[in-house]
Amino acid sequence: MRVYYLLFALVFLFLLPLPGSGGIINILQRYYCKIRGGRCALFGCLPWETPSGRCSQSGRNCCLRRK
Repeated sequence: MRVYYLLFALVFLFLLPLPGSGGIINILQRYYCKIRGGRCALFGCLPWETPSGRCSQSGRNCCLRRK
């Protein structure tokens, strides 16, 4: 039974982001942006797009097309 506690602790430590990099959080934010039909822009959104959140903690914008 103690092996399960150890495995849980290792998985938990693996999923924690390192300071300065989002790791799993960045991946989930990018995936959420793609599901909503957006794209991750490096510098900024194009004129026909609206910013709707972030794709990563480093500042990339999630851009959606205006309707």
